[in-house]
Amino acid sequence: MSEDQVFLGLGLIVVLAVGSQVLADRLRIPALIVLLPVGFTAGALTDDVDPERLLGSAFSPLVSLAVAVILYDAGLGLDLRSFRAHTRRVVVRLIWFGALFTGASAALVAMPFLGMSPGAAVMLGAILVVSGPTVVGPLLAFVRPTERLRRILIWEGSLIDPVGGILGALVFHAVAAGGSHGFGSRVGPFAVSTAVGVAGGVVGSVVLTVALRRLRLGEVLATTVQLAAVVGVAAACDVVRDDTGLIAAVLMGLAVANLSGGNATARRPFFETLVDLVIGLLFISISATVSPQSLRHVWLPALGLVAVLVLVVRPLVGAVSAWRTDLTAGERGFLGWMAPRGIVAAATASTFSGALAEQGVAGAAKILPATFVVIVATVTLYGLSAAPVARRLGVVRSARSRPLLVGGDPWVVDLGRALRSAGLEVVMWAGREAERAGIRAAGIELAPGELFAAATGEGAELEGLTGVLLLTGEDDFNALAATRLEGSVEGTVLRLRPPADSQGVITPYAGGEMLFDPDLTGPELARRHALGARIVARRVDGAVPSGHRTLFLVRGDGRLLPVTRGGGPAPEPGDVAVLLSTGTPEHLSS
Repeated sequence: MSEDQVFLGLGLIVVLAVGSQVLADRLRIPALIVLLPVGFTAGALTDDVDPERLLGSAFSPLVSLAVAVILYDAGLGLDLRSFRAHTRRVVVRLIWFGALFTGASAALVAMPFLGMSPGAAVMLGAILVVSGPTVVGPLLAFVRPTERLRRILIWEGSLIDPVGGILGALVFHAVAAGGSHGFGSRVGPFAVSTAVGVAGGVVGSVVLTVALRRLRLGEVLATTVQLAAVVGVAAACDVVRDDTGLIAAVLMGLAVANLSGGNATARRPFFETLVDLVIGLLFISISATVSPQSLRHVWLPALGLVAVLVLVVRPLVGAVSAWRTDLTAGERGFLGWMAPRGIVAAATASTFSGALAEQGVAGAAKILPATFVVIVATVTLYGLSAAPVARRLGVVRSARSRPLLVGGDPWVVDLGRALRSAGLEVVMWAGREAERAGIRAAGIELAPGELFAAATGEGAELEGLTGVLLLTGEDDFNALAATRLEGSVEGTVLRLRPPADSQGVITPYAGGEMLFDPDLTGPELARRHALGARIVARRVDGAVPSGHRTLFLVRGDGRLLPVTRGGGPAPEPGDVAVLLSTGTPEHLSS
């Protein structure tokens, strides 16, 4: 390829990846539903979007390293404290039984449906055991199932990917070595590969935790150090044993997230942005390698394979995995209706399909297009059906807001009472013991422990927080806490507006959304409350009562809508308004 073609091809891949993600965000659908057809169409319309021609032999190693970065980020989101007995039991069954049963079933179906040789069918079965956090995570964020279900599916998706990657590599070498007779003897190599991945994960975890805790790196350096460590360790592991870098990457993320002091600097917006970009680039690149000709005789039997996987295999895996656990019938049903395939399936298919086809394995050329059809079909099916299925099974978390109020001043406690009287479940946190005693006396749930642990839901007591309201009298604390918590909790993080003449160290320069009208700063609210103003909840059937200011609206379904510097929400019939009474006029104007 000429230099101009390389420039054009790389530029198109980046633009298509980001553009597809923006479009998916606007349409409120999983990004894969857009990325895969866009990449396929681009690959069909132009030869410039062809990563195998652009990168040559470097394409496959780059895909492996990119997947390692994605799995490291997935590991950062795994909290060992949520891996309790019932969660652990279900996840372990999903991994070992799910992988064996899914792989064997897919292989048995692929032979008659797709006309594959036993070796190619077993290779396809090994590829299709994986799910993946890059697909499951966005779907769960959209569906909002119960916290227990969310934890189980996220753990499964994060752990099955490295297992599936290694299984795929072992099956590939067994098939390439000459048949299926030696699969039972691959237990030893599987154990060796696991040991290599674990060793690499331990070494990388030590390096990262020391760097992040001892060197006091800033956000930019912390991100680049994580990237370098993950890529370096994954590459070294893959040199020793194929795809063992995936295990090392997950373990490194898990260690950094759960060892004291590591998580504070681990997950930052830039790193998450980098991972999102990598995901987009991979899906565009891999789907561009699938030609329309390769799908011509594959798509219909591949859809038959999808039907078996979705309607028979996954429900059985879910039922066995949930057997003799305390999961409800609805949770068991949803567990059996959530197994989309993602980036690791695409990456392994892209890596192994062509190599086996070159060695003359019958049906190997169908592995990549069949995997492509399975990914597109499962992502589309689960993406469109997961929400209504979850609602039908009764496993959707309530839309009712559950805010965390940070602060213990009398007016904040008054606000907590008003929100509770409006029908919301309110949690409060305060640092001073006198303020905490006031919260207890008001009968409001008090968040235990340290603020950031409470706000990020690391304790079981605080699962399901839908936002944080920073209402302390310290403007700099509010600004710093908003910066730290943004992106770490579900929902929005809002803080009080500082006075116009604030000279705080952080406050004048921090961003983030601010609460209430411009004149209702923290000191002004405290002053008004001390002079007799009160915060009350009233049903709004028309205009706001005279002598009151709107702070929040609570919709009929329990959603909490604040008044911010961008304006207030328009009242609707049935809303409950949380109002600030003006108190005695002569007092408040003094």
